[in-house]
Amino acid sequence: MGLIVALKVDVDTERGTRVGVPALASLLADYRAPASFLFSLGPDNTGKAIRRVLRPGFFQKVSRTSVVQTYGIRTLLNGTLLPAPHIGKRHAEVMRRVRDAGYECGIHCHDHFQWQDHLLGMSLDEVRAEFGQARAEFRRIFGCEAATAGAPGWQASANSRAVYDEAGLLYASDTRGQSAFFPTIEGRVFQTLEIPSTLPTFDELLGRPEYPDAHIVAHYTRLLRADRPNILTIHAEIEGMAKRALFKDLLESWSKLGVTFVRMDNLARHLLAQRETIPVLPLVMAAIDGRSGTVATPGADRVVGT
Repeated sequence: MGLIVALKVDVDTERGTRVGVPALASLLADYRAPASFLFSLGPDNTGKAIRRVLRPGFFQKVSRTSVVQTYGIRTLLNGTLLPAPHIGKRHAEVMRRVRDAGYECGIHCHDHFQWQDHLLGMSLDEVRAEFGQARAEFRRIFGCEAATAGAPGWQASANSRAVYDEAGLLYASDTRGQSAFFPTIEGRVFQTLEIPSTLPTFDELLGRPEYPDAHIVAHYTRLLRADRPNILTIHAEIEGMAKRALFKDLLESWSKLGVTFVRMDNLARHLLAQRETIPVLPLVMAAIDGRSGTVATPGADRVVGT
């Protein structure tokens, strides 16, 4: 099938929306690379994430990825010493320009901090309310329902997947894995197609001695596989800002290699046309290399067909 890459852009913060998104959209246009932008639509409470200091591996990640340089001091105080700016209300025009430029737009979250740090303890009604706020803001900005969502921090639960099914999403991208599947949790099979991110993110590699910046592009290229689509999650705050030049090098290299870039929604439709071949797999929380805490991943054992 050749080398196929789908780019998913997670937009976490107000600054990332204001600065990183336009920069990324422009860069991607230069390489005619489609992408799927998933927006944080409510308050930017990034400052509250300092509570993650107790998680294993958090300090290592902070020291490796130059968090202050990447996000800026103002962002790191949002929701604590400074009021949390409402991203959707401030930057609806930025988001609409992304859509008008031909990129897919979807939901990352309403409140990034709330979803990433508290989802697993939230009731169905709480998850429904949180996601409902994101859906309402998406409708206000774009005039239509969102067809996709991708969770902050790759956090997923039975309740979140139930809410996705209620929303009638075309697909979601909440997990880290190797190929698309339908998730099952606690004996329930969910109907929203899951397309995992198959490649590591920049922030999982940057600053590690075994992955100096000069070797990043070659490392990513070695990871590409021709037997299935390759899904790379990028961040407006990293690839669109602090590491934009490095990401440009990656796009340049992959373009010369003949990589075909596809939109996630088009990939989802292609996969769903062969629905009977898509496995049902357990969705479990597990640790992965380079990231603190646990993330949603597919279990190894196929459960049932759909």
